[in-house]
Amino acid sequence: MSPASPLPPVPAHASAVSVVGIGADGWAGLPEPARAVLLDAEVLIGGERQLGLLPAECSGRRVPWPSPLRPAVRGLLAEHTGGATAVLASGDPMFYGIGRALTEELGAGALHVLPHPSSVSYACARLGWPVEDTETVTLVGRPAARLAAALHDGRRLLVLSADAATPAAVAALLREHGYGPSRMRVLEQLGGTAEDCLDGTAGTWEHPPGDPLNVVAVDCARTPEALRLGAVPGLPDEAYEHDGQLTKRHVRAATLGVLAPAPGELLWDVGGGSGSVAAEWMRTHPSCRAVTVERDLVRAGRITRNADRLGVPGLRVVTGRAPDALAGLPVPDAVFVGGGLTAPGLLDACWDALPPGGRLVANTVTLESEALLTEWYGRHGGDLVRLAVAHAVPVGGFTGWRQAMPVTQWSVQKPVPGPDPGPAPRLRPAPAARPAPDPSYASGDDR
Repeated sequence: MSPASPLPPVPAHASAVSVVGIGADGWAGLPEPARAVLLDAEVLIGGERQLGLLPAECSGRRVPWPSPLRPAVRGLLAEHTGGATAVLASGDPMFYGIGRALTEELGAGALHVLPHPSSVSYACARLGWPVEDTETVTLVGRPAARLAAALHDGRRLLVLSADAATPAAVAALLREHGYGPSRMRVLEQLGGTAEDCLDGTAGTWEHPPGDPLNVVAVDCARTPEALRLGAVPGLPDEAYEHDGQLTKRHVRAATLGVLAPAPGELLWDVGGGSGSVAAEWMRTHPSCRAVTVERDLVRAGRITRNADRLGVPGLRVVTGRAPDALAGLPVPDAVFVGGGLTAPGLLDACWDALPPGGRLVANTVTLESEALLTEWYGRHGGDLVRLAVAHAVPVGGFTGWRQAMPVTQWSVQKPVPGPDPGPAPRLRPAPAARPAPDPSYASGDDR
């Protein structure tokens, strides 16, 4: 096993942008190394609230972040080069903080990060929750619908609030999804002298908006009649709004199995229908991304609603007819074709868009599309399977099987170019014939 790559050296303070985490306790809660950096800084960059926590002894020029923040990061820091620069961040800068944007813009070697305990650490300490067992969802600059994907009976969640209105939005979402009995605690000004906690349940939440600096703790509890959504692909068909254009539950589970989503990967869902495959791809990991292409405007709107309901509002919906609508989309790691297979050039465009190692999966129920998949299977290999599902239904006073339309599925991985294998190896001699089994050995399974 090769040794791990060495970590980059910690840069000298004088030549780096210092990123200092600060809590609600302000200057009093900072350790001496962080104080020294802020006292020496010629330029202090941060939010108005963070800058207001510093004493007059921090005499550097104070520069508040503009809005929107991200596009201004590089230009603002470039404008203030030449002197010691310190950037203030709430809590741990590398946990849903400005540290990520700074690292992506400047590189890790240009930063000297001094973290402070995060609001999550404070909240878990107050609640007695193990940090490693507590899921965190941030709603800072993100839609509240993201929370829906994390809702499971008995789970503990911490929600990073965008402002004072976030707790009420969380309570409304919990009620909408059948989690009204969930206990909610809003922890305000964690670590500061004004720390406070509001307690209640989502179903009866009536607290008025409080401090904008808050974290919402949720003990998830589902009502018995609420639809149960698991953590793996194959959600109930009832979870979707649809007009019949839906990859049904058992076929959907098999389809996601061969698509094999991994963290950070991007899916093209071509012929989205109700968006079920793309939505469940994204639910497998928060970093999974998907683009669904649907030609029908009504169905496109339905896909967006399904994505919100299932906690993946980041699903991108492109309205248009494939293959033309595929032009300009980011390179996919996998492509699923659930409709429109016989459109001229569609499979060619999907195959050409895939990088080496990318996966393509196509489903169909028609003979014409099946013939096309058979042709591509003969050309590129992969797996060609037929999925048949039957459901037990009443037959008079008895029970019988009702067969759904069989689905033909082709799945394939685009080859990865390898080195020239060189001359073919010499073949070994054929092994000697295996002796016939002893008839007295009555195992019935001679392997």
